[in-house]
Amino acid sequence: MTRGFFITGTDTGVGKTLAACALLHAFAAAGERVAGMKPVAAGAVRGDGGLVNDDVVQLRAAANIETPLDLVNPYCFEPPIAPHLAAERAGVEISIDVIAGAFAALAERAGVVVVEGAGGFCVPLNATQDSGDLAARLGLPVILVVGVRLGCLNHALLTARAIAEHNLAFAGWIANRIDPQMMEADLNVRALERRLAAPLLGDIDYDAPSDATRIAARLDLSLLR
Repeated sequence: MTRGFFITGTDTGVGKTLAACALLHAFAAAGERVAGMKPVAAGAVRGDGGLVNDDVVQLRAAANIETPLDLVNPYCFEPPIAPHLAAERAGVEISIDVIAGAFAALAERAGVVVVEGAGGFCVPLNATQDSGDLAARLGLPVILVVGVRLGCLNHALLTARAIAEHNLAFAGWIANRIDPQMMEADLNVRALERRLAAPLLGDIDYDAPSDATRIAARLDLSLLR
């Protein structure tokens, strides 16, 4: 049976793609057939084959099986704006059912599928549904990437509450120290360890190389719930 995880963040730009790729490398090193997925990507450039999003490129490269682009990234938009706004501008409605179908197809190919959400957990995808609804539709345990900077305590705890409100398993969290100037970063991480009802899978230093294979070695998959 395929395992899957939904990767969300306390905000955009907190390192979800780096964490997702690191998880793919870690599962691959454990002998799994792995595939990454970014159902909705906003912020792409036009290439010979159409729109290309860098996060999607990285996720496909981190997989150890062939992953068709239309399954990895069913919805891709050019402007780097909120997904539902990008979709409206393109005259498209993002369908969670379409995404679920693509996930199911990837799950037939892989032993582990790592799904990276767009932005934070409550980012709208269409007029009535958000990223949390997508995670619920897929039925996946959630891994939270916490961008360790001022405000991260509130953002992380609110996200954890939203995960619980969707009746989803909170599988674990990753601390990513994205602000080298943050005061008392260690104490903030310790505070979240006490308050988040999920294990800390890894703690990424600001000076750590942005190399997913190296970050993978710092993740403890045995803690995953």
